[in-house]
Amino acid sequence: MADTSLKYDVIIVGSGVAGLNIAVNLDPSFKIALVTKTKLGDGASWLAQGGIAAVSSKNEDDSFASHVEDTINAGAGLCNTEVVKYCVENGPDVVSDLVKFGVDFSHREFIETAEYDLTKEGGHSHRRVYHSGDITGESMVGSLISQVRARENVSFYEDHTSINLIREEDGRISGLYALDNSSKQIRTFISKIVVLATGGAGKAYLYTSNPDTATGDGIAMAYRAGAAISNMEFFQFHPTCLYH
Repeated sequence: MADTSLKYDVIIVGSGVAGLNIAVNLDPSFKIALVTKTKLGDGASWLAQGGIAAVSSKNEDDSFASHVEDTINAGAGLCNTEVVKYCVENGPDVVSDLVKFGVDFSHREFIETAEYDLTKEGGHSHRRVYHSGDITGESMVGSLISQVRARENVSFYEDHTSINLIREEDGRISGLYALDNSSKQIRTFISKIVVLATGGAGKAYLYTSNPDTATGDGIAMAYRAGAAISNMEFFQFHPTCLYH
């Protein structure tokens, strides 16, 4: 019987900002499969409005130390300090990459130097939030999708619901099984590297503003494969809707 499995160097599950950003930053010599439950970009990333916090070199009063302090204070001391430092210190480079990929962050009006319109949101002591109007997520995802689609080394498997990781006896992950929602057939993806960028599980709650795709598939697959799951109490409930 012929081997019908699909073989790749890297499999990425999820097509939000995380999955797309990984795809555009991997070496173009890698053969990549991007597997997503519905269509590219569907999910919470597209719906994000506010912006991205990063220290700007234009603001001499701001600093990495200040951003770290603000973040830890806003997190009521529950943050992993090393993770906070890593994210804060790499924030400016991420913003630069997104600009390079075509994200149009808003600029201040009537300023000849065309400075970015940095805003100051809850928890921040300085203006450091880059935004693209009020549709930052849409701008980011749209730009990243354009970049990914232009890459010949990436194959897209839309409308594929990931079911389970393939775990070898020695604990190695060698791929995953996914359901083709159109044909109702199970497909086998083989790879030494599988990246789970599937988002959260907010849709597990009856009343929520999370998208229908946020059902925790990746978390469940990782758990069944033996990964340690922590901080499950931290679900995002974005307060921009009213339940009457």
